[in-house]
Amino acid sequence: MAKEKINKTNVARLMDKAGVAYELIPYTVDESDLSATHVAAELAEPVEQVFKTIVLHGDKSGYFVCVVPGDREIDLKLAAKVSGNKKCDLLPMKELLPVTGYIRGGCSPIGMKKHFPTYIHKTASDFPYIYVSAGVRGLQIRLSPGDLLREARAEYAVLVD
Repeated sequence: MAKEKINKTNVARLMDKAGVAYELIPYTVDESDLSATHVAAELAEPVEQVFKTIVLHGDKSGYFVCVVPGDREIDLKLAAKVSGNKKCDLLPMKELLPVTGYIRGGCSPIGMKKHFPTYIHKTASDFPYIYVSAGVRGLQIRLSPGDLLREARAEYAVLVD
């Protein structure tokens, strides 16, 4: 049986250009459940290896990005502290596409319209590979945490307690 052709996303093209080893993994989208828990179940992978991308706005720094394990909630106090802010808020959903170029459920820490300071929860480094959105709903990119750290120009931080 022929393998289904997966259209490359901008994220995949950027990884190709950087010479990064990765794999694109499609999954079935459930519009009523865009959670990372659902994605992990579809991938048959542990949810702590499926990371979600969250865009925030700090009172001092402006926009920044946090990448956290799919089964955890971001701690806004920790996110504010690590990003040099006194406080921060989640980006309102209606602003996600204009600010990042991505929609909910398809937001990747790589290839946003503009680069924002990016922080990846430190547990990513515990795994040989992790998953993040490949830039569209229904497609994840599997890559090493170190490659994601480098290509997203990110740093490891504690973002959940």
